[in-house]
Amino acid sequence: MPDGRMLKITIPAGVRDRQMLRLKGQGMPGYGGGPAGDAYVEVHIQPHALFRRKDNDIHIDLPITLGEAVLGGRIEAPTIAGPVTLTIPKGSNTGQTLRLKGKGIRAAGAPGHQYVTLIVRMPDEIDPELEKFVAEWAPKHPYDPRRNLMTGGGAGRGGRKGGAS
Repeated sequence: MPDGRMLKITIPAGVRDRQMLRLKGQGMPGYGGGPAGDAYVEVHIQPHALFRRKDNDIHIDLPITLGEAVLGGRIEAPTIAGPVTLTIPKGSNTGQTLRLKGKGIRAAGAPGHQYVTLIVRMPDEIDPELEKFVAEWAPKHPYDPRRNLMTGGGAGRGGRKGGAS
């Protein structure tokens, strides 16, 4: 404080970047011996390397393996409250978003959610066995993931009908 005092303050849950906190009666003394005014603290929240906040929701991009995308499975996913087990649906694709209900910011009212966007990551080095399998599989199972790109329909789910996009 300008007068040399130090204040210990509690940041309330759900506070937003650049939100002002009012510290009643902690400001400078009033004129002519009047009561102390209020002090205001502006909160600045640094971006997190993993999580992005939108309102009370948290967003994260989560890399998954090719095997997890094709076969589905249960994996550990980070949340702001700690890791949880997340079920990856069979046939998942990059860009597919899963919702973790109530795992967002806890503020006044209902808590937000966490949205997990899946990112399929290939291995750093392609195994010869995988390369051989895809070389044999691809000609028998053609699909065009870009078929609607120029018509404004988006990439969809690689030519499948029904499914989220």
